Amino acid sequence: MFQFHRLILKLAVVLALLATAATQAATHPLDPLSFKEYWRVLDVLQSVDKLDKQTRFSRLELRQPAKRAVLRWRPGDDIPRNAYALVRQGKKTYEAVVDLSAGKLVSWQELEDAQPNWLGEEFGKVVDKVLKHPDFVAGLEKRGITDTLFLECAAVPPGYFGTDEQRGRRVGHVRCEDVRGVRNTWMRGVEGLTAVVDMTEETVLRVVDEGATPVTKTEAEYHRETGDAVREIPGPIHISQPLGPGFEINGYQVAWQNWRFHVRPDQRAGMVLSLVRYVEEPGGLGERSGEGEAERSVLYEGHLSEIFVPYMDPSFAWYARNFIDSGEYSAGGLAEPLLPGKDCPQHAVYFDHVRPGGDGRPFTTPRIICLFEREIGDPAWRHWSGKPESRASRDLVVRSAMEIGNYDYLLDWVFRQDGSIRIAVGATGILEVKVATAQSADDKRNDGADAYGHFLDRGVVGVNHDHYFNFRLDVDIDGTKNSFVADRLVTELLPEQHPRRSVWVKQALVAKREEEAKLNIDLLRPALWRVVSGAAKNHVGYPTSYQLMPGRNARTLLTEDDYPRRRVGFIDHHLWVTPHDERERWAAGDHPTLSEPGMGLPSWTAANRKLRNKDIVLWHTVGMHHAPRSEDWPVMPVMWHSFDLVPFDFFNRNPAMDLP
Repeated sequence: MFQFHRLILKLAVVLALLATAATQAATHPLDPLSFKEYWRVLDVLQSVDKLDKQTRFSRLELRQPAKRAVLRWRPGDDIPRNAYALVRQGKKTYEAVVDLSAGKLVSWQELEDAQPNWLGEEFGKVVDKVLKHPDFVAGLEKRGITDTLFLECAAVPPGYFGTDEQRGRRVGHVRCEDVRGVRNTWMRGVEGLTAVVDMTEETVLRVVDEGATPVTKTEAEYHRETGDAVREIPGPIHISQPLGPGFEINGYQVAWQNWRFHVRPDQRAGMVLSLVRYVEEPGGLGERSGEGEAERSVLYEGHLSEIFVPYMDPSFAWYARNFIDSGEYSAGGLAEPLLPGKDCPQHAVYFDHVRPGGDGRPFTTPRIICLFEREIGDPAWRHWSGKPESRASRDLVVRSAMEIGNYDYLLDWVFRQDGSIRIAVGATGILEVKVATAQSADDKRNDGADAYGHFLDRGVVGVNHDHYFNFRLDVDIDGTKNSFVADRLVTELLPEQHPRRSVWVKQALVAKREEEAKLNIDLLRPALWRVVSGAAKNHVGYPTSYQLMPGRNARTLLTEDDYPRRRVGFIDHHLWVTPHDERERWAAGDHPTLSEPGMGLPSWTAANRKLRNKDIVLWHTVGMHHAPRSEDWPVMPVMWHSFDLVPFDFFNRNPAMDLP
């Protein structure tokens, strides 16, 4: 009975910590803004006449302290707290910094030659005027639509092409769906009819009608009430942790076995992991963190930096669909609540997220990040040599989920007992589809309806597209003094008298400057990408390092002069390496909405800065070409892409040798 009460108490403590994490005062410099801190920002802005009822907030979040200050900070020290706000007032936008500790406005600067991200309320802006515009009304009538009561229309940022129509304007494209009678409305688009609008002036610039295609009658529901038979799965599998979770949580700090890290919800990135360290027993490398322990730095900060999704149809309604998802659509927060027992297992624990509305006022979104341990039945290691030896492995998963229009993305950070970290992104949701007059590939009316896609259903074509995810990894291997090494694997010819003709050897290239570290995956020219410590060596004299090990990937097929590729230059390379700069966080630039070409990584790396023995940052691009298939409809199965951070001479031996 005593043991039972101890279990209940332990679980109650964990749940209480998670419940209060979103509202308590900060206990660490990297903790997100609390409910009261959001209101403090609003109070400060109001006190200096920078706030009224028309003021809108595209972003309002923690302004991170300088890295050097965070690394120096120790529990008990003062915690500097600043907030960053992207504030919109009428036709002008301002970037503001508020000192929360002092309660004062530090800076207020107008944003020039850039557009802030899209506000949620902008999707419905100008729609009423579009539905009254005679050219749009005529286009609807051509398609048999005379009543707009059941139309849902939205203004979205189009791909920017530097045209006279776009230059200097906040341009939106308005398109509509006929939503009557169905839940899944993505195939009910009013095809080929687009209104180009000026969002600031709230005027219709023109209407583009590419020819009438009737709204399809096809239904593709996926909700349970559709009445479809449910698969019988006999024998439930129960996963439980009767002794409670194997990790400890203090605010937003997590300790699990040998791993320590800080995790926080983030408005633009979904979540950010910081101060990732590995704890060793006496005799290992690193700074002493406690009696008998050595704490070693692996990653100062890691997060999703940008998402880019270009579609491959040349028609007007589609060629402008080049979505820079994280930078354009993160107002109000990129991540959405996770469903217990569905998105995360029943034994998972959660972090909530206090985040701002368009008026800056805070509200709480529950279950924005989940933590859970899992055992999937794989061994950590095994060997059979007369006497069998094997060890079961266990992972710690940190997960968030993002919903961006039709697509959903799962984002995992998986910590492993062998010292490696897997970063994985899973794409699911509903494909964006084009309505066609032809009903199928063998329909006689099919005059190329599927030339840029694939029939998924009767009169419904999934359009070809790409997904690119860029991750910012501020890797600190045993400290901030690091270098980037590409170990190229090359063929070495052997002497003629040798029975073998060839072997391969490693040739190390230490990147001196940024230009040498712009790399792409090439199976014909394999290489190992490593971040090497300049301060520590293992027991046989090699510098400690971690390897970035790419997984399944793709390279852009867009030409170099294609405007979308020029605007989102990070897709040019699978890997970029830069010296650490507090201001460089987003791969396509701070403000990619309707942005000019060259922002972000291409602009920063043009300086070709030095990299050797510096505090360096890796930027890894994960790409996928998506040629739709029938099995992607009506909801796409989760398609995972991942890469790994793997210790390479970081330890003196397999760190999972001590598993029970």
